[in-house]
Amino acid sequence: MPESFQIAIDGPVAVGKSTIARILAQRLGFLYVDTGAMYRATGLLALREGVDVEDGEAVATLLRTHNITLATPQGQQNDGRKITVYLDDEDVSWEIRTEKVSTASSKVSQHAVVRQQLVPLQQEIASKQNVVMEGRDITFRVLPDAQLKIFLTASEEKRAGWRHQEVMARGEDISLEQIKKDLKERDDRDMNRDVDPLHVTDDAWMFDRSDFTLDEAIDEIETRARKLWHKNET
Repeated sequence: MPESFQIAIDGPVAVGKSTIARILAQRLGFLYVDTGAMYRATGLLALREGVDVEDGEAVATLLRTHNITLATPQGQQNDGRKITVYLDDEDVSWEIRTEKVSTASSKVSQHAVVRQQLVPLQQEIASKQNVVMEGRDITFRVLPDAQLKIFLTASEEKRAGWRHQEVMARGEDISLEQIKKDLKERDDRDMNRDVDPLHVTDDAWMFDRSDFTLDEAIDEIETRARKLWHKNET
C-alpha cells in the first residue's frame, strides 16, 4: 500500500475527468495530476517538429531531448486552465487543448515506447504526496495500488454535448456531428490500442455521471474519497 493517498480516475474522453479531478483535489488539498496533458504536450512537440505521430520510436526519441513538467496554476495563470503545462520552459497550457493536438495526443499515447517514458514520471509524482490523478490507464498501469479507483463514464450524447460547449467557448468552429465522430474515433483507439487499452478494472468504482450535475458528481466522489482517506489514516 502506498504511503501517500492516491485517487486514480480513468474514463473516456470528454467525460469531465479533468474538471472533476481538479476540483476534487482542491477540496481535499491533494495535488491534481492530468496525465493526459503529458501526452498532449508530446503530441504538440511532434507536430511542431514535423515528426510523424504514428512513428512511436521517432516520437520517443524526440521526447528524450525535451522536458514536460506540470504545475498548479499560480497568480496570473488562474485564467480558467486546469493545470499549467510546460514544454521545456514554455507554457503550453492552452495550446495543447486544441482539437488538432488532442488527435495527435491520442495517437502518440498508443506507442509503448512513449508510455514507458511517461509512466515512471507519473508514478514518481504520486509516490511523494496525496494525489488525484486522471487519465486512461491510471487505475491499472500507473497507480495499480491506489486506495480509490474510479472509472468515470457518461452517455455518448452527454459527452459530445459537453465537448461541443467546451470547444465553442474557446472560439473553435466545429459542428456537434464532427465532435461525435471524433469522440467515436478516439474511443475506438483508446479501447483497442495494443498497449494498455482503456478498460474497467474489477476493483474500480464505475460512476456514470450522465444524470448528475458537475457539483453533484463531485459531491458523490468526495464523500467516498473522504471515508476511505480517513479510514486509511486510522
